[in-house]
Amino acid sequence: MSLTADPPACQVPAAGGSSTHKLVNGTPEKLIFKIKSSNNTEYRITPVFGFIDGSGTKDIVVTRTAGGPKEDKLVIHFAPAPADATDAQAAFATVTPAGTITIPLTAQ
Repeated sequence: MSLTADPPACQVPAAGGSSTHKLVNGTPEKLIFKIKSSNNTEYRITPVFGFIDGSGTKDIVVTRTAGGPKEDKLVIHFAPAPADATDAQAAFATVTPAGTITIPLTAQ
């Protein structure tokens, strides 16, 4: 099971800004994901839950509000998507994550 992020790290100004990352599904099966942040006060992630078609991609946007320079991280949990799932948030509660990837967040 393979999911990668491009770029694999996020660097934004401490004064605020955003960064777009592409999640790349390296498998032929549809995946479901959930993103967690170590700092929900200064970072907003869109979307938090989602699906990625087999061998497909999904853009996520990381937005940072103003705050002091700091190191944080995003952790993306993923699993094969249930065949009949249409609501990623509800469906993610029914699966066991098969893997995780971490995106380091740096605000300078």
